[in-house]
Amino acid sequence: MTSQMLKEACSSAEFVAQQLTQERERYAELGRTLRDNPPTSVLTVARGSSDHAANYAAYLIMARLGRIVASLPMSLVTLNKSPLLAQNALAIAISQSGQSPDVIEPIRYFRQGGAATVALVNDANSPLAQSAEWTLPLHAGPELSVAATKSFITSLVAGARLAGNWQNDADFLSAIEMLPEALEAATRTDWSNALEVLTPASRIMVVGRGISFPVALESALKFKETSVIQAEAFSGAEIKHGPMALIDDGYPLLIFATRGPAQAGLIKLAEEMRGRGANVLLAAPVDVKERNLTLPTAATPDLDPIVAIQAFYVMAANLAIARGLDPDKPRHLSKVTKTS
Repeated sequence: MTSQMLKEACSSAEFVAQQLTQERERYAELGRTLRDNPPTSVLTVARGSSDHAANYAAYLIMARLGRIVASLPMSLVTLNKSPLLAQNALAIAISQSGQSPDVIEPIRYFRQGGAATVALVNDANSPLAQSAEWTLPLHAGPELSVAATKSFITSLVAGARLAGNWQNDADFLSAIEMLPEALEAATRTDWSNALEVLTPASRIMVVGRGISFPVALESALKFKETSVIQAEAFSGAEIKHGPMALIDDGYPLLIFATRGPAQAGLIKLAEEMRGRGANVLLAAPVDVKERNLTLPTAATPDLDPIVAIQAFYVMAANLAIARGLDPDKPRHLSKVTKTS
């Protein structure tokens, strides 16, 4: 059985290539606008997988541009009606459908209040797309699988394009252009070793840190959605606090040790958790001898999470089937979730 989830995940390279041919001048214009009129505050507006993509975009903006970015609790606008100061802020919404009221309403609120508003959205005709000043389509095509894959990957790429154009970093933007080839290679990464550990699992911790943490968040969500595994994501800096009490013999951990300053600490954490009896799956690039799973890499470490999640999605789709489940029909879930 080849699931719709697997087909769509493996098509990500094609849709990223399509996105990269579109809106070049619009991204450049947005970058110039943000440099000429720096926002006084930056916030993201998103739910679910899109919020994980927003987490990645926020990390890039903070690390590369030095701007503090907050994730907006949407209920402040939709339920509390709080008098938030929107003037000269930047609000970035990310959504596949662009239909959820609790994403749309804050963008309208901030635009009316004098903020710059950006929508990274797959449906270019959606209410969210019509509400933002700057709408940048994801170009992921129709997504039929309930579990988002290609729309998540194109959201990551759009966030990277936004950050790169704001920073006006030609090298980073050139690296982004190389992503389709790297994503195509990532679909062929062999993570079959993970199936032996995870097929019988009922729980798992997924660990990342820094730029790899959004991938840990997304992977934990997919474990829950498609394989009915109780999965929690933790930063490598947090797991030694309360979560450590859960670790016992055979407890599965998936650790994403992408390149960058956090990698050494995550490799050390994997060794320590093995010493405590955990069944560790250390996902790391080919030069890390302690790895259990090989992480593909991109042209620059800041883009590694994009190809890492591509490799994960292929494994996750196969894992669901190995567990006797249909990844295209997660229990109790639908494609578009509307919350207010």
